[in-house]
Amino acid sequence: MILRTFDRAAGGGFFSIPGDAEHDPGAAQQAFERGTGSYVIDVQTHLVNPARWSGGGAEALAGFLTMVDPDRWGDGIDPTRLSAARWAAHVFGESETNIALLTSLPGRAHENVLTNPEIAGCRDLVDRYAGTGRVLTHAIVHPNLGRAEIEQLPEWSAGLAPAGWKVYTLWDPPERLEPGETGHGWFLDDEEIGIPFLEMVQAVGPRIVCAHKGIGGPVPGTSPAGSSPRDIGPVARHYPDLTFVVYHSGYEVDPEGEEGPYTESTRDRGVNRLVASLEDSVVDPGTNVYAELGSTWYLALRRPREAAHILGKLLVAVGEDRILWGTDSIWYGSPQSLIDSLWTFEIPQDMQAEFGYPALTPSIKHKILWENAAELYGVTADVLQRATSPIDRDQLGTLTGVLK
Repeated sequence: MILRTFDRAAGGGFFSIPGDAEHDPGAAQQAFERGTGSYVIDVQTHLVNPARWSGGGAEALAGFLTMVDPDRWGDGIDPTRLSAARWAAHVFGESETNIALLTSLPGRAHENVLTNPEIAGCRDLVDRYAGTGRVLTHAIVHPNLGRAEIEQLPEWSAGLAPAGWKVYTLWDPPERLEPGETGHGWFLDDEEIGIPFLEMVQAVGPRIVCAHKGIGGPVPGTSPAGSSPRDIGPVARHYPDLTFVVYHSGYEVDPEGEEGPYTESTRDRGVNRLVASLEDSVVDPGTNVYAELGSTWYLALRRPREAAHILGKLLVAVGEDRILWGTDSIWYGSPQSLIDSLWTFEIPQDMQAEFGYPALTPSIKHKILWENAAELYGVTADVLQRATSPIDRDQLGTLTGVLK
């Protein structure tokens, strides 16, 4: 079993999986069993429109995926494997995910792999064929395109009904870049860009801002400045009635090695940048900042000690009620293995004692996997109960058929 291999390589104590689970299906099932009344809300899922697989956005995604998952994508990206039908099959048919939030990459309609209307249209189709409420959505906004972009928020709020707004502060319009330049991006506290956007969000709602922070590109160590979460603390402090969801939690694939504990000398690395920003702005745990785990968990879990540091630091900095489950599926296929790995993961007692991390209890795991997201997005108990998982085979067949 892969998780036990990771555990042994890291010295043990990270995954609570008994040895007989490697050869006994019953023991394996028991290790991953979460009990009745448990759900999964994945706040970061993706798909692409294969007809849009061209240009810089597709190239950047292809570079990232071939780097981090060469076993799946080493021979190149077949965009049909990332289609809406495949998304429905992987997320709702091959995993315990009850509710998924569909988002997209940065880029305007002519250069993105999935547009805002297509995101909303996919949600509406799932509502029609698989029950209302299974899909939440983002609307992607590029405030650095100017005031005209920001002024579309009222129309998008009314017409697309997003659950939140997604921004990529590391993204610059390609025409503003020199050949080979990665760009600099922008920040949420920029007076000319970020603040007008936040003021509009405050005025029209929904008042949830989801910002991609960290995982800055296909080449480690070359992230644009705007991928840093250094602006999260200041804007969270200044706008207490807005909620900020930090996608990827500021994590970066670090060419210098694994991410360790938060220290003053390492406050400019990875997740530590988010911790430092909140600390400097005196933004307390349990307030208006959430940390999200998409791709971060996938990349870190093969290095369990790093994964324990990341979760431990987030539990201290934002609190157990402010960590959200996201997977970046379907970039890595079905999210079920990621769900299983979180459920069996533990922060060893020696790390708890040395670094002040809390234990990763079943109660906290339930909060991460669904309770925190349900509270944030107002997902009611009856919606969760209707969102059976995995989805019925006949229903899934109908759904994937209409999404082709």
